[in-house]
Amino acid sequence: MSSVLDHRFGESEPYTLGVEEEYMLLDPETWDLVQHIDSMLSRVADDGQFEARINPELMQSVLEITTPVCRNAGDVLGELRALRSYVAGIARAEGCRFGSAGTHPFSLFERQRITAKDRYRQLVDQLQYIARQELIFGMHVHAAVASPDASVAVMNAVSAHLPEFLALSASSPFWRGETTGLLSSRQMIFSAFPRSGVPPRFTSYEDFADVLGQLERTGCIADYTHIWWDIRPHPRLGTLELRVCDAVTRVEDAVAIAALYQALVKMYSEEFERRGEVPSYHRILVVENKWLAARHGLQAPVMDLATGRRNRVPLAQLIRRLLREAEPHARELGSDRELDGIRDILARGNGADQQLRVWNANRDIVEVVRDLSSATEVAIAAGAS
Repeated sequence: MSSVLDHRFGESEPYTLGVEEEYMLLDPETWDLVQHIDSMLSRVADDGQFEARINPELMQSVLEITTPVCRNAGDVLGELRALRSYVAGIARAEGCRFGSAGTHPFSLFERQRITAKDRYRQLVDQLQYIARQELIFGMHVHAAVASPDASVAVMNAVSAHLPEFLALSASSPFWRGETTGLLSSRQMIFSAFPRSGVPPRFTSYEDFADVLGQLERTGCIADYTHIWWDIRPHPRLGTLELRVCDAVTRVEDAVAIAALYQALVKMYSEEFERRGEVPSYHRILVVENKWLAARHGLQAPVMDLATGRRNRVPLAQLIRRLLREAEPHARELGSDRELDGIRDILARGNGADQQLRVWNANRDIVEVVRDLSSATEVAIAAGAS
């Protein structure tokens, strides 16, 4: 019997949230990445207030934060503002700045140092170039679900909406100093990882556990955390983890995405409990829509899988329909106010749209980084006022 069968689903309050964000550490003069994670973590340890919430990542120019468990999106907003404000303070004390986006517009992975932890050394040893070039930044959202079978059923259902979440969060139109023609270059870079992308459909938690159990028993993976799908059950935490999103510049946008995800997990969990099944679609169709979202963002011409109509539609249209379906659930969760932020993203565009507006104004890629860093901190200041 695989250890993956051990789980904590149903042990916490349903639909509670947790958010992880990966930030870039920046030089305030050149706006290139700086390898300051060790000295930053020393400052955190000396203070102790946020020590459990701030961690290293694969590269020394990356810092990860994790919120505590939150009841709703309003709680997430408060926690992310506090964490981002704290990171801004220790970054300035360390002589650097920080920013949140899916890629750094011009830094090179060859110049980054790997963090001195066994897990990261082993990862690079296993994946070689694929791991060394992973200079990307993501946002993960966890939502608690009531049972192991519900975690798999809801994963199957929410997978169809991965393109919407990717388009809402897309903030990586640059790679190595060039525009890529994609709004989420991060997705293309991470797709080189094994066991990544849109997950396959499973019939039950036992089906999921059997597959992962074989990978574990044969030594292909150490444990299920080496499954890097866009969405995955997290048995140890008792959550379903959304992993498809780029790191988001504006804190309000991150919270709006978390609110939408929480509402959908609730909606499909209740449908599964009521009917014993939820809608799901062939992986190939979801992968196609996800590619279109990475390429074109909110205006991507995608397939409407729910209706099967012959003509493709703008992805923003599907997001508006999804909002209408999610709103009653967000209201019951107390997250409806934060969910309104999705409409703001649709009106103004995502982070990639903003970066390209700055770039198109004067073709200064350093200004792109300066702007996204300022926007990260402006969001904090606005929240604190």
